[in-house]
Amino acid sequence: MKRSHLGEFEEIVLIWVGIQHEAAYGLSITNAIQEEMNRSVTLSSVHTALYRLEEKGYVKSELGGASTKRGGRRKRIFIITNAGREALESSREMRMRLWSKIAKNHFPKWEL
Repeated sequence: MKRSHLGEFEEIVLIWVGIQHEAAYGLSITNAIQEEMNRSVTLSSVHTALYRLEEKGYVKSELGGASTKRGGRRKRIFIITNAGREALESSREMRMRLWSKIAKNHFPKWEL
């Protein structure tokens, strides 16, 4: 299992996988990013990020049940792994360290 740096979009997608806890799939994440973040994204870009995250070991996937609504097709459900949680925590800690430096060095009135 290859693990590496999280890109900004991968981090957003991974956060949504965590938020949607065991109910995350490509379209649900795409809709969430568009609605909650007011950001235009394509389903294919979300799928690409999900598969990269899976290669890195940050998510795992399984096929959900078939539905007549989907013409008998099954959804691929994504679940965050412990490694994915650790990657998000590491990313958050790094961002907080960086924010604290900018606040102290350049914007002394900022309080975090």
